[in-house]
Amino acid sequence: MMTPVRRVAQAGRVLGHRPVRDYLWMTAGILLTAWGLDSFLIPNKIAAGGVSGLATVIYYLAKARGVYLPVGVQMLVMNVVLLAIAMRTGRGWRYAAKTIYGIVGLSVAVDVLARFVPHLASDDLLLAALYGGVLTGVGLGMVFKAGGNTGGTDLIAQMLARKVSLGVGQLMLLADAVVTVVAGIVFGWQYALYAVVAIFVSGQTVDIVLEGLGTEKAAFIISDEIERVGDAITGELGRGATALAATGVYTGQPRGMIFVVVTRKELDDLKALVGAIDPTALVIISDVHEAIGEGFKQMRI
Repeated sequence: MMTPVRRVAQAGRVLGHRPVRDYLWMTAGILLTAWGLDSFLIPNKIAAGGVSGLATVIYYLAKARGVYLPVGVQMLVMNVVLLAIAMRTGRGWRYAAKTIYGIVGLSVAVDVLARFVPHLASDDLLLAALYGGVLTGVGLGMVFKAGGNTGGTDLIAQMLARKVSLGVGQLMLLADAVVTVVAGIVFGWQYALYAVVAIFVSGQTVDIVLEGLGTEKAAFIISDEIERVGDAITGELGRGATALAATGVYTGQPRGMIFVVVTRKELDDLKALVGAIDPTALVIISDVHEAIGEGFKQMRI
């Protein structure tokens, strides 16, 4: 059996290797995000919110006047002030370092990859919005999962959230909406509508990367045969369950309740099992974004 001292030492070794893994993960995410921008969004004038969207608008306005303003350089300039904000977030130097790496890395990657990657889906804006949204969503999700940041509207939102009554998510949505409206005025409202599609797809993809596909289900079971239901769950399904004390509000009588987490494939077996024991049972089922522990994912340091 591992002693507490050995467990702490082992945790220290794992944490010691984590920065390398995090920066590799961030680098891969930055390259995917830049690929999505350079191949699908920027060449098709889809300004999907944030600093990159605003830089896309300015890029085409300048291009129409014979001036070349690289999108990546614009993103870096726009984020210069945010670099100082990252240093003052109070979240430690590691977070600030990752934020600086994300901001500079994405800005450089966007301009460098633009010379090599092909422009795709130029004849189908919907495909461009969908694929661009997925790629940028996966890339940003990887950066966020590694504890990093790419600057832009999320840092602005974090700063403003302390001064206004709106939440970070609402402020980010508002900032993206402003950029989308500007893009609609400059490029036309059709492009703005496709930008909304890209923003939605990217946001959903980020959630999937951070939280997983949610293949598990949580069930609350209220029944007068709760002991038999519990025995069946542990015996036939092989799942652990937790008994909870409950009281009927109308009757004031104690009721039995069980909480259990199962996989999606086990859900039908659970419902059939409960129905066979107590057809009058109340079964409440909800999605689980991630389940960590015995029988599911392992807990990682």
